[in-house]
Amino acid sequence: QQMRQRAESKVTRVPMLSVQPKGKQKGCAGCNRKIKDRYLLKALDKYWHEDCLKCACCDCRLGEVGSTLYTKANLILCRRDYLRLFGTTGNCAACSKLIPAFEMVMRARDNVYHLDCFACQLCNQRFCVGDKFFLKNNMILCQMDYEEGQLNGSFETQVQ
Repeated sequence: QQMRQRAESKVTRVPMLSVQPKGKQKGCAGCNRKIKDRYLLKALDKYWHEDCLKCACCDCRLGEVGSTLYTKANLILCRRDYLRLFGTTGNCAACSKLIPAFEMVMRARDNVYHLDCFACQLCNQRFCVGDKFFLKNNMILCQMDYEEGQLNGSFETQVQ
């Protein structure tokens, strides 16, 4: 029986969406009304209507977005808005322009790139999924330019 109790508490704690327990109805942390629905959300140790648990910035329903929500400065946020407000930004290794924290990026070792900037820095060929690329002397190169540089020895004279 002890093992069974542990398993039950684990199941009710993990999912955000759970079945309304029999008996006393829960109060919604968002609107303070009783939750009469069959389903409710449990987040931050509070209960919510599905429509009441929303991002404070964009109003997206967090039960639909996924089971991850972020809180900071008394705000409940979706991932995108949390990163936009509190995430760290960086600069693109190719164009040196700012990359917003919520933007999709490509990474090569310690370098971060805008998706549009992730191309061979000699011939500007854009890479497709599965293409080989090389990082030599902090430059992204396609396979042809990398092999050409290896053959004519142009990489040996540069210090990495």
